Amino acid sequence: MRPVISTILLLTGSNVFMTFAWYAHLKNLAARPWYVAALVSWGIAFFEYCFQVPANRWGYGQFTAVQLKTIQEVVTLTVFGVFSVVYLGQAVTLNQAVGFALIAAGAFFVFRAPL
Repeated sequence: MRPVISTILLLTGSNVFMTFAWYAHLKNLAARPWYVAALVSWGIAFFEYCFQVPANRWGYGQFTAVQLKTIQEVVTLTVFGVFSVVYLGQAVTLNQAVGFALIAAGAFFVFRAPL
């Protein structure tokens, strides 16, 4: 598999774990003390790192560090948008969609040739 594709797929997998680690406890562990949610989140975050570290190592050289971070942020917003709707049952509002679109426009400029 090409390094570009594997990097993006690994970053996507990483962000799925990250999103669950950071936000799933809002629904599943709401009645538990915060430290229980923190311990569960740390356990999930381990798997996030198992995806993110190789993604960044394999992607660096194909992409600059800034481009890797930009890909990660766009993937994060995409994964979170789906998670928010499907898992938490919260619709994406027009204001949020516009905000995401502006961030995507920023990503365009990161990958564009110098002005």
